Amino acid sequence: MNEGVIDGDWEYRPLRLPPGISRRTATTQLAIHAEFAGWELSRTLLYGDGSRKIWLRRKRQPALVPGLIT
Repeated sequence: MNEGVIDGDWEYRPLRLPPGISRRTATTQLAIHAEFAGWELSRTLLYGDGSRKIWLRRKRQPALVPGLIT
């Protein structure tokens, strides 16, 4: 997976799925990203060869200040 991009209040992460992946498998993969890492679907692009590029997004988490105890 490529590095994410931060844009305002959101961070984005591109995900590339190869052509042989079924729609059900792709859905399962996205559900795992959503459930365990807080990502949601932002955009999907289907290529002619059957591969997919998916952009996931999630709200940015505030950076923790070193030494700050909350």
